[in-house]
Amino acid sequence: MAGKIRIRLVRSVIGSLPKQRATVRSLGLRKIGSVVEQEATPAILGMVRVVAHMVSVEEVPGA
Repeated sequence: MAGKIRIRLVRSVIGSLPKQRATVRSLGLRKIGSVVEQEATPAILGMVRVVAHMVSVEEVPGA
């Protein structure tokens, strides 16, 4: 992946580990359904991998 990715929170952080909650928060997500666009850097992709079961990810077209 190169460019930007769109990250959407699709599952609640209730019941998840504190590390995973912190990761979701640091990605910029707050409520279920919230969406952020981030650069597809190795750091961001690693954070997404940690909470992959709670988010959906798609590449932003034209970015």
